[in-house]
Amino acid sequence: EYTIGYDTAMNTAMEMIDKIRDTAQSHDRCSVVEVMGRNAGHIAINVAAAVGAEAVITPEKPYDLNAIAQKMEQTKKSGKTHFIIVVAEGVGKTEYITRTLQDITGVESRATILGHVQRGGSPTVRDRVVATEMGYHAVELLEQGIGNRVVGMKDSKIYDVDIQEALSMKKPFEEELYKILNETAF
Repeated sequence: EYTIGYDTAMNTAMEMIDKIRDTAQSHDRCSVVEVMGRNAGHIAINVAAAVGAEAVITPEKPYDLNAIAQKMEQTKKSGKTHFIIVVAEGVGKTEYITRTLQDITGVESRATILGHVQRGGSPTVRDRVVATEMGYHAVELLEQGIGNRVVGMKDSKIYDVDIQEALSMKKPFEEELYKILNETAF
């Protein structure tokens, strides 16, 4: 399901993490970056994949900081001395995660919380086109006297659903991408 603004938020986070990586690399650091997403790891998983993060931590799955630290230690043996860990906002322990990884690995670590700066930026072309299509559909519904609907896009098709049903919907957790991220060697 497509959500307007997610592309922009994810692109902004990706660009910021790319810049953070430059500092992490030049100072041999681990950067733990918290991205928005409330209680869902959707943005974190996609951003982590886009930036080649060493680990992603989401509210949907338990995490083991010792296992992440062990992967970092293994990677250090191959010569890599900088790391990016992406944490979803809903996990809520970014400072703790950062301190713990530093304590376990000895790698200087810094936390960065991107927060609402991710909401800034120009919408993508796709955001703008989909917004136009959704707006048109909403106006058509209103012209027919139909209200209390939420307009969305799924599988490249515009649809509408009762507002109460929409409020109860949750974005599905991306198991396959999460698995890919956690099974990929650094």
